[in-house]
Amino acid sequence: MSSLVQTKPLRGETPLLVPGGPYSVVVLLQGYAEPEEGDAVRADGSVTLVLPQAWGPASSHEEPPPKGGEAKSALEEAARGPILVDTGGPWAREALLGALAEQGVAPGDVTLVVGTHGHSDHIGNLGLFPAASLLVSHDFCLPGGRYLLHGLGEERPLRLGPGLEVWATPGHGGQRDVSVVVADTALGTVMVVGDVFEREGDEDSWQALSEDPVAQERSRKRVLDTADVVVPGHGAPFRVVREASQPETKDPGNSRQDSVVGDKEPTMHG
Repeated sequence: MSSLVQTKPLRGETPLLVPGGPYSVVVLLQGYAEPEEGDAVRADGSVTLVLPQAWGPASSHEEPPPKGGEAKSALEEAARGPILVDTGGPWAREALLGALAEQGVAPGDVTLVVGTHGHSDHIGNLGLFPAASLLVSHDFCLPGGRYLLHGLGEERPLRLGPGLEVWATPGHGGQRDVSVVVADTALGTVMVVGDVFEREGDEDSWQALSEDPVAQERSRKRVLDTADVVVPGHGAPFRVVREASQPETKDPGNSRQDSVVGDKEPTMHG
């Protein structure tokens, strides 16, 4: 029995909260890409906040990141506070600060910023977070610019905490793109994927923007095989719906109507 995969929009306006434990996901700013005259496109990337259940503003930076030791312990320490996945472009600075404030998060509270890839519409506001550790593509550094090796690869994700990982998802920006995986939310597994998916229904356009379409096709399949919700780089979050296909029957009069598993939309908070 094989699995049929469909996608469908996730209703709700930003900020879009997906509660969970031990981590909740908040889509702060929805990315977009709007064609203009000629070949111009006006665009900005999605910005997502991952909040540990146990976090409160008073707990941020109670313990500084380790000065020595391995990247694994430094990453796990950084993931104890608010994690920002992509920052949008510098033109979105005020919108980003306002969206964080609505969640009770100040720039100094953010302990880790993950940049899915190095394009300006995704990491244009890194300067707002000098006290945070940074994982931009495959480069990981502590505040102050101390870089640590970590060994991330397609077959070797980085574990940040229970149900929270960073995956190597190459393709769009070359070989070093990453995605953040958050399991055990109210909607299942949420994947924040940068431009692995530009938007839902981008099948006719993503290849033209990809530096390595073969690798990106592989990454897209991994995402669809794993995620229940995808936060794309330039569009609204969408659900991934899997339906087991039934074996063919000999009775043509006993045909089954198509159905979508989990069609009822959960309550979203925004």
